[in-house]
Amino acid sequence: MPKTLRLILGDQLNIKHSWFEEQSDEVLYVMMEMRQETDYVMHHIQKVIAFFIAMRNFSDVLRDQGHKVRYLKISDEANQQDLDANLHQIIEEEKIELFEYQLPDEYRLDEQLKAISENLSIQARSVDTQHFLTERGFLEDFFEGKKTYLMESFYRQMRKDYDILMDGEEPLQGKWNFDHENRSALKDKKLLQKPKTHSRDVSSIADEIENAGIETIGSVDKEKFLWPATREESLEVLDYFCESLLENFGKYQDALTTWDPYLFHSRLSFALNSKMLSPLEVVKKVEQYWNKNQEEISIAQVEGFVRQIIGWREYMRGIYWAKMPEFAEMNFFEHKRKLPNWFWTGKTKMKCLSHSITQSLELAYAHHIQRLMVTGNFMLLVGIDPDEIDEWYLGIYIDAIEWVEITNTRGMSQFADGGIVGTKPYVSSANYIKKQGNYCSHCAYSPSKKTGEGACPFNSLYWHFYDRNREKLEKNPRIGMAYRTLDKMKNTDEILAQAEEYLKEIENL
Repeated sequence: MPKTLRLILGDQLNIKHSWFEEQSDEVLYVMMEMRQETDYVMHHIQKVIAFFIAMRNFSDVLRDQGHKVRYLKISDEANQQDLDANLHQIIEEEKIELFEYQLPDEYRLDEQLKAISENLSIQARSVDTQHFLTERGFLEDFFEGKKTYLMESFYRQMRKDYDILMDGEEPLQGKWNFDHENRSALKDKKLLQKPKTHSRDVSSIADEIENAGIETIGSVDKEKFLWPATREESLEVLDYFCESLLENFGKYQDALTTWDPYLFHSRLSFALNSKMLSPLEVVKKVEQYWNKNQEEISIAQVEGFVRQIIGWREYMRGIYWAKMPEFAEMNFFEHKRKLPNWFWTGKTKMKCLSHSITQSLELAYAHHIQRLMVTGNFMLLVGIDPDEIDEWYLGIYIDAIEWVEITNTRGMSQFADGGIVGTKPYVSSANYIKKQGNYCSHCAYSPSKKTGEGACPFNSLYWHFYDRNREKLEKNPRIGMAYRTLDKMKNTDEILAQAEEYLKEIENL
């Protein structure tokens, strides 16, 4: 075997990969903490810490298994902080004859590694990460000739292919989708469970990050870092989800509340996106647990979770590889407004936004409805530039990697793709936010008022969005009711004028 360098990126922590089945002194595994990766966008401090800890733990596991590992910390003098420079240096020092890497999940890294491989004087080759249920090009092939990529069709195929919640060729209990049962607001605090967390002191690594000059956003309790950073810890979080949270997950997955940041969500997204866990093992574990506890847990709770993992997650990755790099430039509504400064502080009088943003800054976490129907909804209604939105979402959340971030934000949340991901824009007035939880309680704005002092900005901005985008949206069959309602309203001018006032004073909302 030629002397081989195998590169492992920070989101490729899959200890079940076939690479690691055999140990060889001719194989050197290389992992790097680099300014290249910490600086391409300003990340949350907890996100940087989580990746560095998980990477270091993974390198220790490899060494314990007898593999040769070279690990470059952010503070190492030999670290040139650039993937190309570091690889060339190590290849020369170690007299490497073959370079291998797992296919990256971000387009920019895929292009960079292709270029590096082409310019090396030694042989180079790539292999699959052995993580996802589908290959990069599966979705594009699946929808060949179709203008719209309908997620439901893809999701059903995944259920069939992997025999998940199936009875032969038919879905269990005769239904593919229980989404209509999974939209309840949480009204009883007593149902809440404490999340499974892993408290560790991260003072040393936080100091390394600060001393390296890395600029970050958000905050961290250096003595009590709560996220799982090993496979074992991730499996514990999965077990806890099954045992304590699954029973109520689906019903309340869309709930909005100030009572608890996590509700019944699994907190597994970082473990999945860093590949400490695989999507198939996660959904199989949940399905197996449900099979033994069907009297206590309804299928609606399980199906809602399964759909997020093997439906949306795999689907979004497929969209990413089918539509990049053009997807990153799409701006269907030609929005150009800058993100208000309070998105970096949480200091706004709108309680739903203040709570969701502050929580994100403190925990590097918000669940999907906070992202889609609170922050994302507002961004779309006021017309924020998708480039600004991508930067914010990619930086602030611990689970944000471009393949899953940009498809959800520029696609699903902002409709900047013009309808590839979603069939209509996800916008709402204050009524939806009020219905889903307690955010409207004790807010400076009234969810029932469209105009006048104290009127909730979501109400007038909602109609302003539809009015200014009539030419682009009026023929959409899923939006006809909105325009019929708008045309029948008697105080349209007053509502639109109210929205214009809010847009002028956006920094003071």
